Amino acid sequence: MALGDSYVDLPDFKSYLVGNANANLSGQDGRLQDALDSASREIESVCARQFNKTPTASPREYEPDGCDYTVVDDFHTATGLVVKLDTSGDGSFATTLTGSQYELSPANGVVDGMAGWPFYRIRLLGGLTFPRYYSGRSRVLQVTAQWGWPEVPAPVRAACRIMAAETWKLKDAPFGVLGLDEFGIVRVRQNKLAVSKLAPYSKTRLLIG
Repeated sequence: MALGDSYVDLPDFKSYLVGNANANLSGQDGRLQDALDSASREIESVCARQFNKTPTASPREYEPDGCDYTVVDDFHTATGLVVKLDTSGDGSFATTLTGSQYELSPANGVVDGMAGWPFYRIRLLGGLTFPRYYSGRSRVLQVTAQWGWPEVPAPVRAACRIMAAETWKLKDAPFGVLGLDEFGIVRVRQNKLAVSKLAPYSKTRLLIG
């Protein structure tokens, strides 16, 4: 799935609703897709990351977190990866690092025993440090990568189904929402099951309970 796509496709979601609600979904594809899109964007907002991927590499600029390490957006492969530094402070990113000059994490794509994670941390090696300009540019790192996750994690897909189903049910609520433009009323934090599934993937702390 490309960046911006929902984390569950329409046939999957319709099958989920029929199995759980015995609903008549004829002619409702547009509204169902709106519910999926709303749930997907809410998940991204809460987790502070997105879980789809790009098939081609593109550049992004960063202000490093430390003198020799930084966290960047998730990227799912080192293929096409280019790491550049702006060592002159003019935005030129003229210095390209070799693969032996930095280290990517997490190692082996494993975090807390869970496989399938993308890279999101870069540490410089051999005594290298990021440039610092106290009266100039702060974004001295440029990373060109294929952004996103290798595959959408199963718990994220499950949370999307849960939240989209809750959103869909709003249409039947007394004094409820009249249009899908207000789908954002359903929040991940209001659903303990969705929170429990998303908590390991959130950059911000999600409390369960």
